[in-house]
Amino acid sequence: MLQGMKLFTGTAHISLAREVAACLNMPLGDATVSNFSDGEILVRLNENVRGSDVFVVQPTCVPVNNSIMELLLIIDALKRASAGRITAVIPYYGYARQDRKVQPRVPISAKMVADLIATVGTNRVLTVDLHAGQIQGFFNIPVDNLYATPVLLDYVNKHYDAARLVVVSPDAGGVERARAFAKRLKCSIAIVDKRREKANECEVMNVIGDVDKMDALILDDMVDTAGTMAQAAAALKGKGARKVSAACTHAVLSGVAVDRINKSVIDEMIVTNTIQLNSKQESCKKLTVLSIAPLLGEAIKRIHEESSISSLFV
Repeated sequence: MLQGMKLFTGTAHISLAREVAACLNMPLGDATVSNFSDGEILVRLNENVRGSDVFVVQPTCVPVNNSIMELLLIIDALKRASAGRITAVIPYYGYARQDRKVQPRVPISAKMVADLIATVGTNRVLTVDLHAGQIQGFFNIPVDNLYATPVLLDYVNKHYDAARLVVVSPDAGGVERARAFAKRLKCSIAIVDKRREKANECEVMNVIGDVDKMDALILDDMVDTAGTMAQAAAALKGKGARKVSAACTHAVLSGVAVDRINKSVIDEMIVTNTIQLNSKQESCKKLTVLSIAPLLGEAIKRIHEESSISSLFV
């Protein structure tokens, strides 16, 4: 057990927090997180944290607003209880897709959430695969943005033949991610170019690269409604791909996502457990869930020991 360190969590993803605690060979901190009858959140720390190096594991996933509020209240309680340092461990950063103004009179929600987290008393943030890397600049405190690449790479190396694998970016924006992944696997890449040829016509999926008789692996940072992923998979099959799989860090899987995946030509959807899955999502037979806990545990250990974590940024 690491001396002077404590680990707390809210209700967003208790199972992940327990896994991280197990990796660190330490118990979760004793805290009560509950609700009043009107929905207000009550947080109470049941142990002394004075001078401790505290890590709060809380992805801001569904219910997003409730998860964010729990995180803020836990951090405020820790600050008022004289914790030495507070690190917010946010495996999935909610509101990350609202990182800029795409139309007039809209907020930059990712920046506002960053301000709230910093203002409440957080000293450091540890997160995984931010939707946009520039969100790190929204904080005036240190931010460590880990990548799930080592976890996904390890699985793909063990279960796929790199000689017949092609890594596919589902859009132009993900090319850099696909190229870096393919470089480590020493395989080729392809790109799915989605465009609308004419107004009011269905989008056309054009595949750039050779996927004929290859095993295609679509790589993205998150899957929400799975619409683009399912369409990209169909386009790859249409171009002769022997097998189509997909991999992503954050399995948001909202709305009809699970049904789309089940009906799609995707053979396997590889995700990590940065987000708590519900019973319907867990029952999806095409879903393979990998644990991010060892990566988070190692990063937390190094931050506590004031050692470098740069080697974890694969």
